[in-house]
Amino acid sequence: MNTSTLVQKVWNFCNTLRDDGVGYGDYLEQLTYLLFLKLAHEYAQEPYNRDTHIPKGYDWPSLTSKVGEPLEAHYLATLHKLGQEGGMLGAIFFKAQNKIQDPAKLSRLVQLIDAENWISLGADTKGDLYEGLLQKNAEDTKSGAGQYFTPRPLIEAMVACVRPEPLKTIADPACGTGGFFLGAYNWLTRPGARLDKRQKAFLRSQTFFGNEIVPNTRRLCLMNLFLHNIGELDGEPSIERSDALIAEPRRKVDYVLANPPFGKKSSMTITNEEGEEDKEALTYERQDFWETTSNKQLNFLQHIVSMLKVDGKAAVVLPDNVLFEGGAGEKIRRKLLENCDVHTILRLPTGIFYAQGVKANVVFFDNAPKDGQVHTKGIWFYDLRTNKHFTLKTRPLKRDDLQDFIACYHPDNRHERVATERFRYFGYDELIARDKASLDIFWLKDDSLDNLDDLPPPEVLQQEIIEHLEAALAAFRDVAVGLRSG
Repeated sequence: MNTSTLVQKVWNFCNTLRDDGVGYGDYLEQLTYLLFLKLAHEYAQEPYNRDTHIPKGYDWPSLTSKVGEPLEAHYLATLHKLGQEGGMLGAIFFKAQNKIQDPAKLSRLVQLIDAENWISLGADTKGDLYEGLLQKNAEDTKSGAGQYFTPRPLIEAMVACVRPEPLKTIADPACGTGGFFLGAYNWLTRPGARLDKRQKAFLRSQTFFGNEIVPNTRRLCLMNLFLHNIGELDGEPSIERSDALIAEPRRKVDYVLANPPFGKKSSMTITNEEGEEDKEALTYERQDFWETTSNKQLNFLQHIVSMLKVDGKAAVVLPDNVLFEGGAGEKIRRKLLENCDVHTILRLPTGIFYAQGVKANVVFFDNAPKDGQVHTKGIWFYDLRTNKHFTLKTRPLKRDDLQDFIACYHPDNRHERVATERFRYFGYDELIARDKASLDIFWLKDDSLDNLDDLPPPEVLQQEIIEHLEAALAAFRDVAVGLRSG
């Protein structure tokens, strides 16, 4: 059975469950638990004979031997028991709950998973299956899962430019479902990349490090990595369930690939004695930060710099406000240009993210020694936004749309670049002399302003209007949080 057929088969069952009020996210969560137990059972058999550390009586055969209400009761007991274990087990089953209330449908899902030999599918097929399910979950706007999902073509392009090397460490301080890790993994295991035994072992257990503060999303990330043969059943997970911004990083890494969560302000929800909720601005006091601010995006940028080794490299998705904001934003921008070699900015089009109203960029920079020198000599900008129109459904971003940028980036030797209509160089002195050292730069003419015949289709215009309104609402919410906490 090919991957798309299997994805459809597994996903079709969700449509049955939705009649009982089980949403996409809940279904995917239950699949994660059951798939993990089935895979662990397969690994415990010949020829693998692995010690999976799953307590006897709470394994896969203990589920397949029951149906109806006895299965439901035992499934609940299994989730509770495994959530108390250590290592990968405890991480996958942390605070796990059964969201399938119909015992007959739970039995059907167990049978569906039991019918396949998952190990024989291979890492590519298993991984593609789970990625396909994550994509479908992200497309379900009600679940809110889209905020954790970076378009895979964008990830592929970022990785193709950075070109991570074997035996190097890769981190993502807000890793969501693990998209950047898988993008890097696919690059490192691409056809023609012959890894030796040591490099394979390092890739499996010592390459990737991340943080994900949302327990359910972290669970999906760990499973996503595990299905791609990253991580060990009996090992400690490399994805921490913690806020990366709270403390200085415990390790320095070679690469950071990230798309920190959208939303300008860091905040935490406070519940008072009457049960009323309010949001309070959250400011991180970090000695290693250049500036103290409650702006989440600026904090993530500072944190990412602190994560890099002296020769480390980063590619980070950041919203437009990071490029032009005054106050702390300007100070952090100037420090970034001085302390790192910021060499490339990709201006992204609208309509490519599941989070509405986002205008974003990919900022590529290399860390540098703290020697008092200015390390940014100039920045190459690629404009993929002007006169480009994308929507998630009718005109999604594809890898081909980014191919010209990759060619202009010139990963083989970025010092041999050539300017084009969409690719232009601005020297450091020119950038630093701009108002607030703004990096919010465009030079192409917007054709739609002059010629009404060139206007995009109505559905694209509608989407762009929605995004502008969403962006305005998000800005108002940030102001409201600031007023309440001021």
